[in-house]
Amino acid sequence: MALYEHVFLARQDVSNTQVETLTKEFSDVIEQGGGKVTKSEYWGVKGLAYKIKKSRKAHFSLLNIDAPPAAVAEMERRMSLSPEILRFLTVKVEEHETEQSVMLRKGDRDERGDRDRGGFGGRGGGGGGFRGGGGGGFRGDRDGDRRPGGGGGFRGGDREGGSTFRPRPPRDGDRPPRPPREGTASGSEE
Repeated sequence: MALYEHVFLARQDVSNTQVETLTKEFSDVIEQGGGKVTKSEYWGVKGLAYKIKKSRKAHFSLLNIDAPPAAVAEMERRMSLSPEILRFLTVKVEEHETEQSVMLRKGDRDERGDRDRGGFGGRGGGGGGFRGGGGGGFRGDRDGDRRPGGGGGFRGGDREGGSTFRPRPPRDGDRPPRPPREGTASGSEE
């Protein structure tokens, strides 16, 4: 027999007990086909990256299956006919994980509380990022205050008075400046 990991998504508006009933129903199909479900995990209701059949969220469940391919095909056929199932995915694996899945371990991390993660202006402190937060940003604000002319960035300089254009100082390897052309506003004398 082959080893499979199977994940299915059930509609958001079904209850947890209905999802458990669906899991039991599909596990029975596997057992009738000569296989067994070694592990079953309910991951909860999670948001989807995009709408699927007018749903923005879904119940996620994982099944570790040890069964012949025919039993898995029958389970997938029944899932495709069920109106409660939005999507499913079956992957053949070399061996099953014996501990909790990554999704459940991720939930444990989330329950431990927020921490200072740093990064690009997200939760907590951390160096400068896209929204400022110490060390500059894109709007010329330093340390979160938005005073005119503060900090570096794309809009730095004096915002209130006239032009902020200042020629940069020459660098090594720069060409000497060109003389003004005749007949232009800067080079013509009248």
